[in-house]
Amino acid sequence: MASPDPALLSLNTATVRERWNLAQMIDGCARHGIRGISPWRDKLDELGAQEAARRIRAAGLTVTGLCRGGMFPARTQAARRAAIAENLKAIDDAAILDARCLVLVVGGLPAGSRDLAGAREQVKEGIAAILPHARACRVPLAIEPLHPMYAADRACVNTLWQALDLCDALDPKRSGALGVALDAYHVWWDPELEAQIRRAGRTRLLAYHICDWLVPTTDLLLDRGMMGDGVIDLKRIRAWVERAGYRGFHEVEIFSVRNWWQRDPDEVLATIRERHRRCS
Repeated sequence: MASPDPALLSLNTATVRERWNLAQMIDGCARHGIRGISPWRDKLDELGAQEAARRIRAAGLTVTGLCRGGMFPARTQAARRAAIAENLKAIDDAAILDARCLVLVVGGLPAGSRDLAGAREQVKEGIAAILPHARACRVPLAIEPLHPMYAADRACVNTLWQALDLCDALDPKRSGALGVALDAYHVWWDPELEAQIRRAGRTRLLAYHICDWLVPTTDLLLDRGMMGDGVIDLKRIRAWVERAGYRGFHEVEIFSVRNWWQRDPDEVLATIRERHRRCS
């Protein structure tokens, strides 16, 4: 399979979050010829959305996504309303950045709850509540299904088919306002993955995230691998994604407390460029 287009490489700022601030990340992407960037909102707050947008435009970068919205389920109505308000603000920030999408990590079980079906219903209600504002701001919402190990605390949407069912229920006309962020780390294991990617198609595939699954994995959150260091067949997944019509960026998102977060970020970005070409 041919190597991916290097112009489609994007840096998710989580990958170098421990050593660089957002201004340094923007400069680093420009220096290494990485054309996309996806800020997390805590890093965005360092500069403010307006100043970050100015610097990103000046560097010639595309904002491939803003991380993150979501976290809808809660024990009380007041807490659910607060989550909606926070998501509306995230949509406003994404609009200022001209982000290609706002990534939604939808949230898990409310504290003390065992009602998984109820949590998923709250997710559906939460997305429905913010979707009109997202449409008005022209910010597509990208539901990111997370690995089932996160169902309790981070995301009760755990497969691509679940995410697409939500999209079909809330946006049946495939308007482009609602889709999915496909993170290889979270979905590589799914035997239905190829079929669900085909089902998603170009209009639902809003973002594509890559890294690798290490064996052994020593921390379920903070031990992701660089592309090529683990067991995910990234070339095959890219082929499925491209066959489905996706032509967007390949966003590298690595949480790695003991390895990549400890390294010089310039080394990390240089490695990302080489591994993107060779291993993804």
